[in-house]
Amino acid sequence: MLDLLQKFVDLGSIVVLPILIFIFGMVLGAKPAKAFQSALTVGVGFVGLNLVIDLLSTSLGTAAQAMVERFGLSLTTIDVGWPAAAAISYGTILGTLTIPIGVILNIILIILGLTKTLNIDVWNFWHAAFVASLIYALTGNFGMGLFAAVIYLMMMLLFADILGPIIKKFYGFPNITFPHGTAIPGFIFALPFNWLFDRLPGIKNWKADPETIQKKFGVFGDSTVMGFLIGLVIGILAGYDVAGVGQLAVKTGAVMVLMPRMVALLMEGLTPISEAANAFVQKRFPGRELYIGMDAALSVGHPAVLSSSLLLVPITILLAVILPGNTTLPFGDLATIPFLVCLMAAVFNGNIVRTVIAGTIYMTTILYVTSWVAPLVTIAAKAANFDLNGNSSITALAEGGLWTTLAYVGLTKLFSWGGLLIIAVIVLAGMIYVNKVLPKKVKNN
Repeated sequence: MLDLLQKFVDLGSIVVLPILIFIFGMVLGAKPAKAFQSALTVGVGFVGLNLVIDLLSTSLGTAAQAMVERFGLSLTTIDVGWPAAAAISYGTILGTLTIPIGVILNIILIILGLTKTLNIDVWNFWHAAFVASLIYALTGNFGMGLFAAVIYLMMMLLFADILGPIIKKFYGFPNITFPHGTAIPGFIFALPFNWLFDRLPGIKNWKADPETIQKKFGVFGDSTVMGFLIGLVIGILAGYDVAGVGQLAVKTGAVMVLMPRMVALLMEGLTPISEAANAFVQKRFPGRELYIGMDAALSVGHPAVLSSSLLLVPITILLAVILPGNTTLPFGDLATIPFLVCLMAAVFNGNIVRTVIAGTIYMTTILYVTSWVAPLVTIAAKAANFDLNGNSSITALAEGGLWTTLAYVGLTKLFSWGGLLIIAVIVLAGMIYVNKVLPKKVKNN
């Protein structure tokens, strides 16, 4: 059964997602033709989105590698990137079990009214599997690893419930949320910084969203031109020749244009399903709403996200050079920075300056956490028979460097089962408050 489920997930998002959307649509009462059309549109949208992300990853990844080599970095821990981290996560029985457990847990929590998010982003359950693998590498206790995965999945659903209204307001995606392990930690990290920025003279009145920048700088504030100029700078820093610099600049400009259009196509397919889901819930559970949990890839096409992320690539490499005690060589996940900061941009309402400042501090913490957690990642990789390619120490910025990973590993290291129970109590209390207590307060007011 586990083997069959893993084979289904291995079909990839562009196949798995349309199948799940079709089944979901049929369950909600949509006509087969309409459900199929929506599912296929979503699949096509994801194909386009993945092509643009691949374009960004290959062009930016190559430039980042050239910068690393040009600066002569020789750090001992290699950032192998999220694809490798996902392979490590699903490379054991513990990781594979995360998928059926996640699906069953989600359904139970919806029935109990403890979440309003139906997470169909099943291939990204690897984030929970990754944390579970680290806990197992730390303790050697299979049960603790499994318990960590359950709590982590619940935590993502809790934050997804909180994020729903924010995503609707900033991105304009109704009834969509992102229970995404790479994106959510940035959202939480940004909250205190937004409070601080609102109180700092100068910064608090500095409007730097893409629309304001375009008004102030004209053609140079246009998101496509900004992408071109940032690509130009990155190409020069990478030491490219004139042709290489020009090609990278045009490609980054192209990403700024194409990404939002692919997201719009994907949303075209999701909208009828989202409306049907709400009608279904309102009919059977009056007063409740349902969010569809999707990949945070839907959010990375926003101009504020892409502009901030491109600026943070050379900043992150510079940080790796100057930070004392850092052992992480950023490489594989440099092109994943848009996923790390996409929800930070939402907190800052698209303010690029705030996103870059807070993002710089965030990347500093990520580099230190990846350095600290690298021995456990390396142990987990060996347990999953992952090819280390001769590297003695590996990590991944996209999950291995996040404060959520630090919390799970750190508390388990300090208090064993007690550390995980602390997180479990906080998460469960949060779910009860957000989905049971808060709606009653709003209704009474």
